[in-house]
Amino acid sequence: MILRNPDGRRRRTEDVFALAETPVSTDPHVGLVSRAARGDESAFAGLYDLLAPLVHGVAARVVRDPSIAEEVTQEVFVELWRTAPRYDETRGSVRSWATTVAHRRAVDRVRSEQAARDRHDKDGRQVVAGPHDPVAHEVETTLDRSRVRRALEALSESQREAVELAYFGGHTYREVAALLGVPEGTVKTRIRDGMIRLRDELGGEA
Repeated sequence: MILRNPDGRRRRTEDVFALAETPVSTDPHVGLVSRAARGDESAFAGLYDLLAPLVHGVAARVVRDPSIAEEVTQEVFVELWRTAPRYDETRGSVRSWATTVAHRRAVDRVRSEQAARDRHDKDGRQVVAGPHDPVAHEVETTLDRSRVRRALEALSESQREAVELAYFGGHTYREVAALLGVPEGTVKTRIRDGMIRLRDELGGEA
């Protein structure tokens, strides 16, 4: 049988072998990651919708706190957006990639929370024992807050309002939605887009 191209021209044998050897991805998420890696925010939004329940579930099982799990979920997607160009399908599926990042972020948060509690306990013991110099700690904290505040100014008013309520006010998605009088899905979109913009403003360090 003679194989021909769509234009009627005879297909070369080497072309047939090349097509046969071309890998075809079986992971429906790969296309979205590839587009997101090129800066396609609509593709990333689709990826978010598909993977958010999975990522949130992993985070919730590790941190065991609903509000912290939501924060970790946002952090995970910021990292997925930032590292999408480096995703390698040969090393695992997109779901496995997202799960790995989620678990690592959640474990890091648990360790961070524990470290914060340890510092608080230590500071409390120092207060009881006698005066201490808090200048270095205060300067570092102020600088971090200043950078974040400057980055927040780059957000739209609706994004900034949602992000501030969630991350500075400590509210959940549902509480933010109730406070703003908008659907919970709208709040999630505003926070997701705001976190992407914050990542860009902070130079990829978010």
